[in-house]
Amino acid sequence: MNIFRGIIGGQPAGPQHTGVETIQKLCDRVASSTLLEDRRDAVRALKSLSKKYRMEVGSQAMDHLIRILQTDSADSEILGYALDTIYNIICSDEEDEQDESEDAVAPPVSGKARNVPEELQKQVDDVGAQFTERFIQDPENITLLLTLLEEFDFHVRWPAVKLLTALLKNQCAQVQGIILVSPMGVSRLMDLLADSREVIRNDGLLLLQQLTKSNAAIQKIVAFENAFERLLDIITEEGTSDGGIVVEDCLLLLLNLLKNNSSNQNFFKEGSYVQRMKPWFEVGDDNAGWSAQKVTNLHYMLQLVRVLVSPVNSPGATASCQKAMFQCGLLQQLCTILMATGVPADILTETINTVSEVIRGSQVNQDYFASVNAPSNPPRPAIVVLLMSMVNERQPFVLRCAVLYCFQCFLYKNQKGQGEIVATLLPSTIDANSISAGQLLCGGLFSADSLSNWCAAVALAHALQDNLTQKEQLLRVQLATSLGKPPVSLLQQCTNILSQGSKVQTRVGLLMLLCTWISNCPIAVTHFLHNQENVPFLTAQISENLGEDERLVQGLCALLLGICIYYNDNSLENCTKDKLKQLIEKRIGKENFVEKLGFITKHELYSRAGQKPQPIFSTPEHMLFDHEFTKLVKELEGVITKAVHKSSEEEKKEEEVKKTLEQHDSIVTQYKELIREQDAQINELKAQVASMTSQSEQMQSTLTQQLAQIQQHKDQYNILKLKLGKTGDQSASQGEGAHVNGLQSEELSQLREEMEELRRQHAQLQAQLADKDTLIHSLKSEAASPADAAAAGASDNSELLKELEALRAQVQSQSADITQLQTEKQELLRRSETAESGSGSVDGGAGAAKVAELETRLAAQSAETQKLQEERKSVSASRAALESELASATSTVAILQAEKSKLQQDVTESKKEQDDLLMLLADQDQKIHSLKQKLKDLGEPIDDEDDLDSKDQSEEDEDEEEEEEDDE
Repeated sequence: MNIFRGIIGGQPAGPQHTGVETIQKLCDRVASSTLLEDRRDAVRALKSLSKKYRMEVGSQAMDHLIRILQTDSADSEILGYALDTIYNIICSDEEDEQDESEDAVAPPVSGKARNVPEELQKQVDDVGAQFTERFIQDPENITLLLTLLEEFDFHVRWPAVKLLTALLKNQCAQVQGIILVSPMGVSRLMDLLADSREVIRNDGLLLLQQLTKSNAAIQKIVAFENAFERLLDIITEEGTSDGGIVVEDCLLLLLNLLKNNSSNQNFFKEGSYVQRMKPWFEVGDDNAGWSAQKVTNLHYMLQLVRVLVSPVNSPGATASCQKAMFQCGLLQQLCTILMATGVPADILTETINTVSEVIRGSQVNQDYFASVNAPSNPPRPAIVVLLMSMVNERQPFVLRCAVLYCFQCFLYKNQKGQGEIVATLLPSTIDANSISAGQLLCGGLFSADSLSNWCAAVALAHALQDNLTQKEQLLRVQLATSLGKPPVSLLQQCTNILSQGSKVQTRVGLLMLLCTWISNCPIAVTHFLHNQENVPFLTAQISENLGEDERLVQGLCALLLGICIYYNDNSLENCTKDKLKQLIEKRIGKENFVEKLGFITKHELYSRAGQKPQPIFSTPEHMLFDHEFTKLVKELEGVITKAVHKSSEEEKKEEEVKKTLEQHDSIVTQYKELIREQDAQINELKAQVASMTSQSEQMQSTLTQQLAQIQQHKDQYNILKLKLGKTGDQSASQGEGAHVNGLQSEELSQLREEMEELRRQHAQLQAQLADKDTLIHSLKSEAASPADAAAAGASDNSELLKELEALRAQVQSQSADITQLQTEKQELLRRSETAESGSGSVDGGAGAAKVAELETRLAAQSAETQKLQEERKSVSASRAALESELASATSTVAILQAEKSKLQQDVTESKKEQDDLLMLLADQDQKIHSLKQKLKDLGEPIDDEDDLDSKDQSEEDEDEEEEEEDDE
C-alpha cells in the first residue's frame, strides 16, 4: 500500500519509482488482487497517471481495465474510474477533470498539448486512433459499453457516454457498424435524450451527432426512434433561437438526420414537424444587439429549412415541403425577416438564400413572393429592393450573390414572373415616377461596375430562359443613349458595349445574355445579323490569337456565331447558313472554330458552376459562369459543331427529312386525337349501359319487393278473417250469460261511452283514408300526364313504354291493395255496428258471399303477380334492344328516367300509406278486443244495449200471455 500512498498522497515513501515501474506494479495489483478495495485504489491511481503517461498506461493497462468492466460491474465506483482511464487513453483532450472530494488525485499535468505544434498534435491523434482500434478489435467491448449506458448511476453513465463519443470520433465507421448490428444499440443511445440530468443529455447529443455522421441506416433508425419529436421539444424548452449551445447541438443533429436522406425528410414532413419550425423565426421590432449564439442558432435553423427544399432533393419531395412551408406560414415569416431592420448581415444573406430555395419552381410561392412589399414610403416590391442591393457596388459581395440567386429562383419555371419583369422594360408600361425591376437591370447592365454588369446580364438572361415570347418582346425595348440621338435597341446596345472592349467579366456577362437571348429564336437571330458590324466583330475576335484571359471570350463569341448558324432561318440573303459557314471556313477555319468553341467547357470555373444552381464564388473575379448557361452550352456545343461541318446538300436532306417527320407527326397526332375521341365515346356508352343495367336491377328488386308485399297482405288478410270468425263465435257464446250476471247500469254506460269513442276514432280514420285516396288519385293523374307526353315524344321506343306501363301496373296493384284494406276496414266497422244494434245472429249467406268475394280478390292478385313477372321478363328481353338505341334515344331516356324516379317515389309513398293503415287497423282491432274483454270480465254479453232491450221485450210478452191464460 506504500505505492498508493506515494502516488495518491504525494509523500515520498521509500525509494522513488519511475512512472513505468509504478504503472507496471499497479497493473499487477489490478490483475492479482482479490480485494475489491485494492483493485479500486489501483484503478484510481492508473486514472491519475493516464494523462501524463498515456502511452504506457494504454499499452499495459488496457486489457486489465476491460476485464474490470466485465467482472466488477456491480461496483459503480471502480467502473467510473476504469471508464475515465480508458477515455484519457483514447481521447487527446487535456481538459481538467472535476475533483472527487477526498479521493482526488494529484494535481493534473499542465495542458502542454494545447499549444503543441501541428505535427505533434497529429501524432497524439494517431495514438488515440491506435488505442481505439485496439479497443474495438473485440466488438463485445462496444456491446459492454452499451450495456453500461443502462446504469443510472451518474459516475458510470456519464464516463460511458464520453468514452463512446471519443471512440466514434477516432474510428467512426467501425464503431457505427458494431452499434448497428448490436440489439437495441441505437435505442439505448436514444434513451440518453430523456435523462433528467442535463450533463448526460447534452453529451448524449454530442454522441448522437458522431453516430449519425454519413450513415443513412443509423439516421433512419434514430429518426424512427422519435428523435424529431424529442429534439424539437428540447429546442423549445431551451428557448429556440435565444437558447444556448444545447440548441445548436440539437440543430446539428437534425441536420445530420435530414441532409441527403430522402426517407427522413419525408418522415419529417409527414409528421407535421415543418409546422413546428415557424416559431423559430419570430423576430421582434427591435433586432439590435443579437448575441453570437443567437446568430449561430438562427443560421443553423435556416440551413435546416434549406435542407428540406434543396434543389438536389427529388422534385416531388421538394415541392411537397415548399407547399407545407407556405401553408403553415413559414415562408411569410421568412419574408418578414427579409424586410426587417437591424438583422445581422450574415443572417440576412442566409435568409435570402433560404427564401430563394423555398420559392424555386413553386408557382404559388413565387406569386406570394412577388406580392411582398418592403416597409418603405411609398411601399416597394421586395424584388425591387433586393435588385437595388444587387446592383449597388457598396453592398457585400455575398449579399449580392444571394440576391442574384433569389432573383434566379423567382424566375425559375415561372413564365408569369418572366413576363412581368420584361414588361417593365417595354415602352408602354414604363412609369417615370417609380423604379421598376427592368430599369434597375438596365442600369446595372450599363454601369461602370463590372460585377453589376455581370449580375444584371445573368438576371436578364433568366428572364428569357426557355421563353420564346419574352425573347421576342425584349426586341421591342428601346434605349435613349444621349440627348439628340435616336434611341437604339437593347440588343444593339449590348453589341456596342462588346465592341468597345470593356472588362472580361462584363463581356462574358453580355455574351451569355446574347447567347441565351437568340438561342431557339430565329427572329432574334435575324435582328442580330441585321447589324452588319456584328458578324465581322465576332469573326475577328475568334480568329485572333489572344492571351489566356481572352480565351473564354473567344469561346463565347464562337458559341454566339454558332447559334446564328444553327437557328438561322435564311431570311437575310447576305447572312444565310451557307454564307456564314463559308465565312468561318475562309476567315477562321472549321477546326480552329471548333477548338475555340471548346475553350468554354475547358475553363476551370465551368465545371464548378455546373454543380449547383446557387452562385457561390470565393472572389468577384471568379464570377464568370452561370449554372443555367452551362446547361445551354452542353446542349448546343455538339449540334453547333455538326452544323458547321455539314454541307448544304446534307442540310437540304435533313430539312426534307424534318418535313417528312413533321407531316408524319401531324398524321399521328390526328389519329391520336381521333382515338381519344372514340375512347371518350366508348366510355360514355359504357357508362350509359352500366346506368341502364343498374336501373334494370333496381326494377327487378322493386318487383321482388312488391311480390313480398302482396304475400304479406295476403297473410294479413287471412289473419283478419280468422280474427273475425273468432269474434263471432265469442259473441254467440257470451250472449247467454249476460242476463244471469246482471251488469250494473254505471258500468254499462261507461262501456257505451268507450264504444262511442271508438266509433269516433273510426270516423277519423275513415276521413284520413279519404284524404289519402284523394292524394293517390292526384299522384296517378300527375304520373299519367308526363307519361302521355313521353309516349308522344318517343313513339319509336316501344320497349321503354312497356317498361313504363309495368311500373304503372305496379302502382295500380298497390292502389288495389289499399282499396282492399279499406273494404276490410269498412267490413270491420259494419260488423261492429251490427254488434251494437243487436243483431246477435250472423247471416250465413252474406258471410259465404264475403268469403267468395275475398277469394276472388286473392285469385285476381295472383293473376296480377303472374302478369308482373311476365312483364319483368319482357323488360329484361328489351334491355339488349335498348343498348343498341342509346345514341339516338338519349333525350328520351332522360325523360323516362325522370318519370321512373317519380313513379318509384309514388310507390314508396303508397307503401308508407299502407303501413300506416295497417298500424291504424291493428290499433283499432286491439281496442275492440280490449273492450270486448272488459265486457267478458264483467259478465256482460258482447251484444250491445239494443240486444238487451229486445230480450227484455220478449220476456214481457211471455208474462202477458201467462196472465191472460190465468184470467181465462
